[in-house]
Amino acid sequence: MNRDEYVKNLKDQIDRWNAEAAKLEARAKQAQAGARAEYTAQLEQFRKRSDDALKEMQRIQGASMQAWGELARGADAALKNMQAAFEKARASFEKKKS
Repeated sequence: MNRDEYVKNLKDQIDRWNAEAAKLEARAKQAQAGARAEYTAQLEQFRKRSDDALKEMQRIQGASMQAWGELARGADAALKNMQAAFEKARASFEKKKS
């Protein structure tokens, strides 16, 4: 996989999770106050991880062809952190839903 393909895949994944998070945010706005606070905290953590992943993606886009592979490891870690935050937020919503 070359740099441009990697960046496209990374952006696509970030976009998918952000779209899912937007759905969770809409549900959070309709939740009762106590649950809303918990949901909001989870989503804020997710947004921070999303911002981190986007920054890593931008670094890769600006990197030389030789350096992008090294930066990809940092982006992979940021993406894993973003995924973990998303899964935690989603689990919180699902737990309250049942």
